[in-house]
Amino acid sequence: MKNIESVPLPKSYLLLNHGPTTLITSAHGDRRNVMAAAWVMPLDFDPPKVLAVIDKNTLTRELIEAAGEFAINIPNRAIAAQTLAAGSRSGRDGDKFAACGLATFPARRVAAPLVAGCVGWLECRVVAEPRNQQTYDLFIAEVLHAAADTDAFSAGCWHFDAAAQATIHYQAGGRFFSTGEGFDA
Repeated sequence: MKNIESVPLPKSYLLLNHGPTTLITSAHGDRRNVMAAAWVMPLDFDPPKVLAVIDKNTLTRELIEAAGEFAINIPNRAIAAQTLAAGSRSGRDGDKFAACGLATFPARRVAAPLVAGCVGWLECRVVAEPRNQQTYDLFIAEVLHAAADTDAFSAGCWHFDAAAQATIHYQAGGRFFSTGEGFDA
C-alpha cells in the first residue's frame, strides 16, 4: 500500500481545488458501486464541505440516498483507463469494481470502499438538501476524513514526480489531460 497520511480537514479542499476527475464510491447493505464524476468541487473550509453532481438514474445515487454517505477518490494517470471504464458502464450490470479492474480498501468513517491506486480520498456524509438533490442532482456533503498519498501530496501541495501520479481531467470522448507541473507566481 502507498504511504497514505491524513489531511487536516480544514485543508481537505486542497485535494479537489484543481478540479480533477474523481471516482465516487457508495455502499449500502451488501451493494456497492463506483462512478466517474467530473463535477465535484470544494465548498467550505470548517466544517469542510464538497459539492457533487450525481445523476438520479445511477446506482451510485440510489446507494448514496439510502446510506447518506459516499467517498470521493482522486485517480491518477496510471488508472485513467479504469476511470474511463467506471464512467462508461452501469453498476446495475454486475460488480463494476471487478469489471473495471479497481481494487478497494476500507474507509475509516464511511461504508463506501476507497479505490486503491488513487492519490487522494475524501469520506463524506450527505447534508440533506432535497430540493437541490431532486432539481439539480446536486449533493452537498461534509468531509469526515481526508487522506492523500504522500508521494503525490504533502505539506498541502500536489507534486507529481512521475507522470503516472498526475491527477486527470476529463474532456470528452474518452480523452483526458493530466495535471501539469506546479509553479509559484
